Amino acid sequence: MTDKFISIEGIARRYPGASGGTTTVFENLWLSMARGEFGCVIGHSGCGKTTVLNILAGLDEPSEGAVIVDGQAIEGTSLDRAVIFQSHALLPWRTVLGNVAYAVSSKWRKWDRARVKAHAQKFIDLVGLTGSEHKRPSELSGGMKQRVGIARALSITPKIMLMDEPFSALDALTRGTLQDEVRRICLETGQTAFMITHDVDEAIYLADKIFLMTNGPGAVLAEIVENPLPKDRGRIDLHRHPYYYALRNHIIDFLVTRSKSFTADVTNHDPRNVPTVRPGLTEPTIVSSPRAIETSPVQTIAR
Repeated sequence: MTDKFISIEGIARRYPGASGGTTTVFENLWLSMARGEFGCVIGHSGCGKTTVLNILAGLDEPSEGAVIVDGQAIEGTSLDRAVIFQSHALLPWRTVLGNVAYAVSSKWRKWDRARVKAHAQKFIDLVGLTGSEHKRPSELSGGMKQRVGIARALSITPKIMLMDEPFSALDALTRGTLQDEVRRICLETGQTAFMITHDVDEAIYLADKIFLMTNGPGAVLAEIVENPLPKDRGRIDLHRHPYYYALRNHIIDFLVTRSKSFTADVTNHDPRNVPTVRPGLTEPTIVSSPRAIETSPVQTIAR
């Protein structure tokens, strides 16, 4: 990839162990994304997905390695990177408008109140909350609270939108609606997004690239899956695309089987040159990875 808008370079995260040793969540992790891409990380609990996101956000520091965003090394938090958490994380004493306006005024401190309000209102309208500006979080449904979180994140025009399973606690219908909203906004604005999810169908619908992590501790990035479905894919006819089940089966097979049996050693796994595959192509080729892909046609993408 030539346009490394996000470049995670050899990072590791280690914690002191209970017995005096060290627990390594992951190490020597290399990952990159281009500007405007939507990336999803999938892996079992404990593989370090949220830790990677927190390091990207500046909420945590790697034990070694570096993270570069738009040519600048990350050093702590920044309003260039907005985070949408699993819970809405709203200020309960502020209204919808107040929560979004607080983020806006934090970034543009010299703006007057009228300009802050107008800018915040634009993003409240964008997520479909027009008319709810003066409601407090206690008056909102779970889905509406997450919409406020999305509006707040977008209102500061971040370089990256970071999402840590933001829809996991919502019912299926609300979750689908918000996925549609996020997809629409990212397509319209060219927003770069990095998301953690356990939901395979969510990743297939939203992501351009899906990063597959092995089981932790000591997890590695095993494979990068390029989504072969068209960029303008829709939810209703998604499952009818001829590549859909090849893609879905490939990811499920990794989560159920290959993630548990994958062994990374210095001979067979190069963390700086992780295999990139595109399931669903008509002429499969052998993937140059420690574990051959056995369940669906794939093609190795040139690095």
